[in-house]
Amino acid sequence: MAKALSALACEQSELSLVFTDNEQIAVLNDRYLGRRGPTNVIAFPMLEETFPEIRRGMLGDIVISLERAQEEALELGLTLEERVDQLLVHGLLHLLGHDHETTPAAARKMQKAEVQLLAIMEEE
Repeated sequence: MAKALSALACEQSELSLVFTDNEQIAVLNDRYLGRRGPTNVIAFPMLEETFPEIRRGMLGDIVISLERAQEEALELGLTLEERVDQLLVHGLLHLLGHDHETTPAAARKMQKAEVQLLAIMEEE
Protein backbone atom coordinates (compact mmCIF):
# COMPACT_ATOMS: atom_id res chain seq x y z
CA MET A 1 0.00 0.00 0.00
CA ALA A 2 2.92 2.34 0.70
CA LYS A 3 4.01 2.06 -2.94
CA ALA A 4 0.53 3.00 -4.15
CA LEU A 5 0.38 6.00 -1.82
CA SER A 6 3.83 7.10 -2.97
CA ALA A 7 2.86 6.77 -6.65
CA LEU A 8 -0.11 9.03 -5.96
CA ALA A 9 2.08 11.57 -4.11
CA CYS A 10 0.20 10.73 -0.92
CA GLU A 11 3.04 9.18 1.06
CA GLN A 12 2.47 11.59 3.94
CA SER A 13 -1.27 10.90 3.99
CA GLU A 14 -3.18 8.68 6.38
CA LEU A 15 -6.14 6.40 6.00
CA SER A 16 -8.07 4.05 8.21
CA LEU A 17 -8.50 0.44 7.13
CA VAL A 18 -11.18 -1.78 8.64
CA PHE A 19 -11.68 -5.46 7.88
CA THR A 20 -15.12 -6.86 8.64
CA ASP A 21 -17.60 -9.54 7.56
CA ASN A 22 -20.60 -9.56 5.22
CA GLU A 23 -23.09 -8.88 8.00
CA GLN A 24 -21.40 -5.70 9.18
CA ILE A 25 -20.59 -4.31 5.74
CA ALA A 26 -24.23 -4.90 4.73
CA VAL A 27 -25.28 -2.64 7.62
CA LEU A 28 -22.87 0.08 6.42
CA ASN A 29 -23.94 -0.40 2.80
CA ASP A 30 -27.59 0.11 3.72
CA ARG A 31 -27.03 2.96 6.17
CA TYR A 32 -24.62 5.07 4.12
CA LEU A 33 -25.24 4.07 0.49
CA GLY A 34 -28.88 2.97 0.64
CA ARG A 35 -28.01 -0.40 -0.89
CA ARG A 36 -29.17 -3.72 0.47
CA GLY A 37 -26.84 -6.61 1.13
CA PRO A 38 -23.10 -7.00 1.49
CA THR A 39 -20.54 -5.45 -0.82
CA ASN A 40 -16.80 -5.98 -1.04
CA VAL A 41 -15.47 -2.51 -0.18
CA ILE A 42 -16.82 0.86 0.94
CA ALA A 43 -14.77 4.04 1.06
CA PHE A 44 -15.59 7.03 3.22
CA PRO A 45 -13.52 9.97 1.94
CA MET A 46 -12.60 12.85 4.19
CA LEU A 47 -12.05 15.44 1.50
CA GLU A 48 -10.77 18.65 3.01
CA GLU A 49 -13.48 20.83 1.50
CA THR A 50 -16.06 18.57 3.11
CA PHE A 51 -14.32 18.31 6.48
CA PRO A 52 -12.00 21.33 6.78
CA GLU A 53 -11.45 20.65 10.48
CA ILE A 54 -9.74 17.34 9.61
CA ARG A 55 -6.02 17.83 9.45
CA ARG A 56 -4.43 17.87 6.04
CA GLY A 57 -3.50 14.45 4.74
CA MET A 58 -6.31 12.39 6.24
CA LEU A 59 -7.76 10.56 3.22
CA GLY A 60 -10.60 8.70 4.93
CA ASP A 61 -11.69 5.17 5.75
CA ILE A 62 -11.71 1.98 3.70
CA VAL A 63 -13.90 -0.88 4.93
CA ILE A 64 -13.41 -4.32 3.35
CA SER A 65 -15.48 -7.44 3.92
CA LEU A 66 -12.92 -10.24 4.14
CA GLU A 67 -15.77 -12.71 3.82
CA ARG A 68 -16.87 -11.19 0.50
CA ALA A 69 -13.24 -10.80 -0.64
CA GLN A 70 -12.66 -14.52 -0.04
CA GLU A 71 -15.80 -15.43 -2.01
CA GLU A 72 -14.67 -13.23 -4.91
CA ALA A 73 -11.10 -14.52 -4.77
CA LEU A 74 -12.38 -18.07 -5.24
CA GLU A 75 -14.62 -16.97 -8.12
CA LEU A 76 -11.76 -15.09 -9.81
CA GLY A 77 -9.04 -17.67 -9.19
CA LEU A 78 -7.05 -15.30 -6.98
CA THR A 79 -5.55 -15.57 -3.54
CA LEU A 80 -7.26 -13.66 -0.76
CA GLU A 81 -4.22 -11.36 -0.58
CA GLU A 82 -4.48 -10.54 -4.30
CA ARG A 83 -8.19 -9.74 -4.02
CA VAL A 84 -7.68 -7.62 -0.91
CA ASP A 85 -4.94 -5.67 -2.73
CA GLN A 86 -7.40 -4.99 -5.56
CA LEU A 87 -10.03 -3.82 -3.11
CA LEU A 88 -7.53 -1.63 -1.25
CA VAL A 89 -6.56 0.11 -4.48
CA HIS A 90 -10.21 0.48 -5.48
CA GLY A 91 -11.05 2.01 -2.10
CA LEU A 92 -8.01 4.29 -2.20
CA LEU A 93 -9.04 5.68 -5.58
CA HIS A 94 -12.51 6.37 -4.21
CA LEU A 95 -10.91 8.27 -1.31
CA LEU A 96 -9.10 10.39 -3.89
CA GLY A 97 -12.31 11.26 -5.72
CA HIS A 98 -12.58 8.62 -8.44
CA ASP A 99 -16.10 7.34 -9.10
CA HIS A 100 -16.69 4.51 -11.57
CA GLU A 101 -20.47 4.85 -11.31
CA THR A 102 -20.83 8.30 -12.89
CA THR A 103 -19.99 7.66 -16.55
CA PRO A 104 -18.42 4.94 -18.69
CA ALA A 105 -15.41 7.22 -19.22
CA ALA A 106 -14.98 7.63 -15.46
CA ALA A 107 -15.19 3.85 -15.04
CA ARG A 108 -12.48 3.33 -17.68
CA LYS A 109 -10.27 5.98 -16.08
CA MET A 110 -10.62 4.37 -12.65
CA GLN A 111 -10.00 0.87 -14.00
CA LYS A 112 -6.84 2.07 -15.76
CA ALA A 113 -5.61 3.69 -12.54
CA GLU A 114 -6.33 0.46 -10.63
CA VAL A 115 -4.26 -1.60 -13.08
CA GLN A 116 -1.37 0.88 -12.90
CA LEU A 117 -1.35 0.99 -9.10
CA LEU A 118 -1.56 -2.78 -8.75
CA ALA A 119 1.42 -3.12 -11.11
CA ILE A 120 3.38 -0.65 -8.97
CA MET A 121 2.47 -2.56 -5.80
CA GLU A 122 3.71 -5.82 -7.34
CA GLU A 123 7.15 -4.38 -8.21
CA GLU A 124 10.02 -5.61 -6.09
